[in-house]
Amino acid sequence: MEETKKHTCLKLHFPNNSDINSGEGEPIFVKGTWFHSHFDLAITDGINAWHCHASEEEVKQRAAQWDQPASEYVMLAERYLGFQQPGSVYAFDDAGDGHKRLSWTFDKEGMTLQWRWKCMPSSNCKKTTADILDFLMDANTTLSEEVVRKTKLYEKMKVEAEKCLAQSERIANERVEFESEIYVKFLGVLNSKKAKLRELRDQLSKQGNAEKSPQEEDTEKTESFDEESDDDKSDEDPLKYVTSSSKDVRANKPSRAKRSRHT
Repeated sequence: MEETKKHTCLKLHFPNNSDINSGEGEPIFVKGTWFHSHFDLAITDGINAWHCHASEEEVKQRAAQWDQPASEYVMLAERYLGFQQPGSVYAFDDAGDGHKRLSWTFDKEGMTLQWRWKCMPSSNCKKTTADILDFLMDANTTLSEEVVRKTKLYEKMKVEAEKCLAQSERIANERVEFESEIYVKFLGVLNSKKAKLRELRDQLSKQGNAEKSPQEEDTEKTESFDEESDDDKSDEDPLKYVTSSSKDVRANKPSRAKRSRHT
């Protein structure tokens, strides 16, 4: 089974004495091929080229010095050699006999640490440089195609979004119109029902006044007769009854003289 790998390419600038203030200098290109527990580096400045083969055994030894597993060591190296990290100090110094030493710094637990790898001159500088340029050209082509694809996808999504927006506005307008029509119809039906109820109530009120039951009529007549009798009685003189009653009492009451003689 073929081991998975990834490729990166980093452009680094190292200032010359005349370019110290600007921070710009002769660039180098560092192409990295990353595996799970080892990696390879190909470096060129456009004229000369170097390479670094970090074997599994060597990576394992370096990782053990930092109390790291080999896979974590490779991931951290890829992070700093795949993309230039702000705050990290990169260097590509002479190591004698045409060798170079690539180094970079990073912070860990409040300490600034430095990793260094020795690079050997390439046996075929032209081929190494051409391989790096081919990788950059292929990557540029892939990125251009991706940009074109993303642009087309964006335009398509933009058109779809405009259609959805127009449809949403149309549905909203139709909803407002529908609610307005329903409200007008409901208001008409409600007013019609109210008018019908008032009409029925008026009819019931008229029927109640025009048609009364015989019992209600007799009750009214009886009440009228009793009221007249009471009025008739009230017209008589009350003193008349009082006088006649007094006379009757006197006529029936025995005299005191007769009662004494009987005794």
